[in-house]
Amino acid sequence: MITITAAAGHLGRLVIAELLERGVPAGELVAAVRSPEKAADLAERGVQVRHADYDQPETLEPAFAGTDKLLLIPSAIYGRRFPQIKNAVRAAVAVRVPLVAYASFVNAATSTLRLADEHRQAEACIRDSGLPFVFLRNGAYIELYCGELGDLAPALASGRMIGSGGNGKISGAARPDLAAAAAAVLTGDGPVNKAYELGGEPFTLADVAAEFAAQSGKPLVYEDLPVEEYAKTLAGWGVPEPFADLLADTSFAITHGDWYTNSTDLRQLIGRPPTPLADVVTAALKAL
Repeated sequence: MITITAAAGHLGRLVIAELLERGVPAGELVAAVRSPEKAADLAERGVQVRHADYDQPETLEPAFAGTDKLLLIPSAIYGRRFPQIKNAVRAAVAVRVPLVAYASFVNAATSTLRLADEHRQAEACIRDSGLPFVFLRNGAYIELYCGELGDLAPALASGRMIGSGGNGKISGAARPDLAAAAAAVLTGDGPVNKAYELGGEPFTLADVAAEFAAQSGKPLVYEDLPVEEYAKTLAGWGVPEPFADLLADTSFAITHGDWYTNSTDLRQLIGRPPTPLADVVTAALKAL
């Protein structure tokens, strides 16, 4: 049995869809979710839906019972991710899960991102548990640079896309590719106690702007700002100040190479070239 936590989220749903596409029977999949009602569509497809709230440790052991392979997808709650994953790891140890896969960040071991701190802690916790593991160190979602944060339409209207990434390279990856990589690990017999660095073809923020300009026919240029100014600009647009600081830090980390990898792990796991930036831009423009 394969269990996926946070299965009602973007990545979790894609992983389940990929596993079903690969022929895994729905009854052998567990969608472990905080709100089971949000996974009713998965239950209708025959997937087992179990209540699993990272902040309610008593729900985790029953949710993980009988699991052969467990994919831990952290929540989106910054500052709570490590305590939550720690609860999940304890439950996995208690029910003796044979393999834990964890959806981490690319370059988690060395990254300067504030967001990476909890991933490092989570990886250490999993290592210390003694459970066999695989770390899926996901590259930045290309979708986040292509309007998923709600900034595409304003950027195209103003002709200006801002950030603090300089000329740094981002080995971005589309979510479906990362889901396919996770499914490959969960259905394969590959090595354990291994970390995969999962990145696609690298691009810069200026490349993103240029691709949107080329496909939309509208002028769009990338303007690089000092990280403090970028954070203040985001706050001025109504982004809560702590989140604005976090977004600016995430952008500035590009200049340190934290979002870049020359690893071919993603290509090897999915058996094809990763989805290029241009394809994600095309889809984003169609969705406007």
